[in-house]
Amino acid sequence: MDVKSAAKAIKQGEISPIYLLYGSEKYQMKEFTSFLEEQVIQKEERDFALVHYDLAETPLQIVVEEAEMVPFMVPRKLIFVRDSSVFTAGKDNGKVEHHVEALLEYMKNPAEYSVLIFVVNNEKLDERKKIVKAVKSSGIALSFMPMGGDELLRWVEKRFKDGGCITTAGASEMLINNAGTQLQTLSAEVDKLCLYAGAGGTINPEIVEQLVARSTEQNIFVLIEHIANLRLEQALAIFYELLKQREEPIKIASLISRQFRIILQVKDLAGQSYSQQQIASQLSLHPYAVKIAGEQARKFQAAQLRQILSSLGELDYQMKTGKMDKVLGIELFLLRLGK
Repeated sequence: MDVKSAAKAIKQGEISPIYLLYGSEKYQMKEFTSFLEEQVIQKEERDFALVHYDLAETPLQIVVEEAEMVPFMVPRKLIFVRDSSVFTAGKDNGKVEHHVEALLEYMKNPAEYSVLIFVVNNEKLDERKKIVKAVKSSGIALSFMPMGGDELLRWVEKRFKDGGCITTAGASEMLINNAGTQLQTLSAEVDKLCLYAGAGGTINPEIVEQLVARSTEQNIFVLIEHIANLRLEQALAIFYELLKQREEPIKIASLISRQFRIILQVKDLAGQSYSQQQIASQLSLHPYAVKIAGEQARKFQAAQLRQILSSLGELDYQMKTGKMDKVLGIELFLLRLGK
């Protein structure tokens, strides 16, 4: 079952006795748990109906005892359990001893007044473990992974719509390019932009550029985009802005090199018919970053990218050994690249 199907079932009153939430997208995971709270627990009942445990500190058998205990003054309770290693691979180095058999036994006849929600901030579960198989059989396991490039754009556009804003073409892309791919950050920036525009106001790329500051990494994305489109003046302007922000030239060169390396890797893998999600997994990147790198990769030949990386390697050596002025070295690199 996916997250949308699980949410639909919850709205219809079909509540599973056990949920196992896992993945790296913490913001979406928090949205789901908040939704679950709103649907299952009345606001005035929350002081008595919400219980939190951390398996790094509490034995699993204590959590099971809590689930078996009849709730006080409320008809149902939600028990949120932060997991350390019960559901994942690797050894638990903690001092807490977990009796997994207690949960396995509980799942045979779970209490109707308790809902267990295990939260695992890990991309993968250990499918070999009996406890994982049992939860997937008796409860609902939901994966929360980074969205694909197009899905992330749709999410941002929906957030703008929910905030009462109208966006023009390119505004959502500009926001992601400036703010990055973290949903928590994007959500906060959307709220800020909608507050600026007012109810029914319009957000265009110019407003996003004016109000949403770019991180150093995001500036490098844009700098390379300018290089790829032979917009040398704009690329140099970003470089000089980074210098004003007291960024070290060697760090800037390193980030430029990293991005060109990603572009080459994406180009190579795409040439082997890897999908965007497969490339993201292979390179441990967000799918949207792969999407941008893929678009940039189409503007370079593989041999050209290898030559650029070789030049950056030589530039790094010259800057670190004092054979080349750092600022001048990057300026010359950008000028040669823009020809």
